[in-house]
Amino acid sequence: MRDRFGIKPLYYARRDGVFLFGSELKALRAYPGFAPEVEGAAVARFLQFAYVPEGLSIYRGVSKLPPGHRLTVAAEGETLACWWDVKERAVAGQSQLDRRPEDDVIADLDGLLRDAVGRRMIADVPLGAFLSGGIDSSTVVALMQAQSRVPVRTFSIGFAEKAYDESAHARAVAAHLGTDHTELIVSPEEAREVIPHLAEMFDEPFADSSQIPTFLVSRLARRHVTVSLSGDGGDEAFAGYTRHAAIAALWRRVGRIPPGARRAAAAALRLPTPEAWDAAFAWLPGRFKPSHFGGKIHKGADLLALGGVDEMYARVVSQWPEAELPVVGGVAATPDDGLARCLPDVAARLRCRDMQGYLPGDILTKVDRASMAVSLEARVPLLDHRVVEFAWRLPPEMLIRNGVGKYALRRVLDRYVPRHLVERPKIGFGIPVGQWLRGPLRDWAEDLLSPAALDANPFLDAAAVRGAWERHVSGARNWEHRIWCVLMLQSWMRRWS
Repeated sequence: MRDRFGIKPLYYARRDGVFLFGSELKALRAYPGFAPEVEGAAVARFLQFAYVPEGLSIYRGVSKLPPGHRLTVAAEGETLACWWDVKERAVAGQSQLDRRPEDDVIADLDGLLRDAVGRRMIADVPLGAFLSGGIDSSTVVALMQAQSRVPVRTFSIGFAEKAYDESAHARAVAAHLGTDHTELIVSPEEAREVIPHLAEMFDEPFADSSQIPTFLVSRLARRHVTVSLSGDGGDEAFAGYTRHAAIAALWRRVGRIPPGARRAAAAALRLPTPEAWDAAFAWLPGRFKPSHFGGKIHKGADLLALGGVDEMYARVVSQWPEAELPVVGGVAATPDDGLARCLPDVAARLRCRDMQGYLPGDILTKVDRASMAVSLEARVPLLDHRVVEFAWRLPPEMLIRNGVGKYALRRVLDRYVPRHLVERPKIGFGIPVGQWLRGPLRDWAEDLLSPAALDANPFLDAAAVRGAWERHVSGARNWEHRIWCVLMLQSWMRRWS
């Protein structure tokens, strides 16, 4: 049986009449004679999303038990059954929206979150929490401290590159709450030292570059505690991603324009190359000149030309657009899952898609592998099923207000932390991979992307990859996410295949 949201993985396969299973592919690889073939469809989807999505495994003949499912094994075969379904809970919640006075709803959410956090504080080993200073982690830590007689141990990392450094915000929240805070400023060299170990750490190819800071903060926490609570799941449950509001707003503006007119406008925007757009606005002072403006114009044009909300979502969450995937043989079309008919509200539908795909495939995979690599148990109270089901009953205005998500969660946090300490643009847990690939990581990348290395990978279109790499290195395009996907695939293939 697997948990509701995919917090922990479970792989299984049959070999020579023997049923194999484990929470890591390493366990299956240890079986004598286990030599599966790499699955081409999984490679394609990995390059698209930066993770191998649920329903696929990097190995042919190896399955991942889906979240909320149980598997019954008998001599004659296996039976798969669903015991908890995200879509069903989402549809049920949307049909029973909670229209009580706002203060009553917030009070109930506060109590529910406090209980969810309190249950996950039960431990007979040292306990702490990750703290970035953002809404989600600050809420978890505030509710921990409210139920603790001693200062809660909290951990954060910072970076020398100020554009990626949130340590001051975490420090301010920790000081306000009175936690026992530990902070580590990581040098670029220390962060880059993690890269050679990623293929070993992640059983399947994985290319969300925040895997590096997640590992570093897990390693820091493990020096002091054995269990750490995190704020993961808050964006999916409470509509925290920019795309939840932005795609809905964009479609309201352009959805009534005839498709032909939208495609024509998109084609006109694409006529100048990204470099030409950049040159046209090169005269602007630095603080007014957007970075990679031409690339953003082209991405906006791509969205404008698409046929609907679900296509826009797929484009936004894709590192490589499906039509441009650098794979031999292309990729099969994604079948209609009927979600648009079940969840007509756009933001609700996108939250559900994130909870079905991005949450287990990216967020929870990253936290699980990075924390378990240092024997740290990560717990995620915002994914208590009662909290998620409560969130599905929240009316739209309790989730997104004035274009900003997580309204209800912010109202709860207001009870514990002054708003000015947490209200700021979302940075994310990122690192400057794009810059590093043009500088200190260039030789490493060139080795993995050399013609010989690419030709050795039967799934990749070597010419397409080299073209993308050359445009990124030249500075013509910022394609760090596309290139990082290929590099992580190449690194994984070199280690495991």
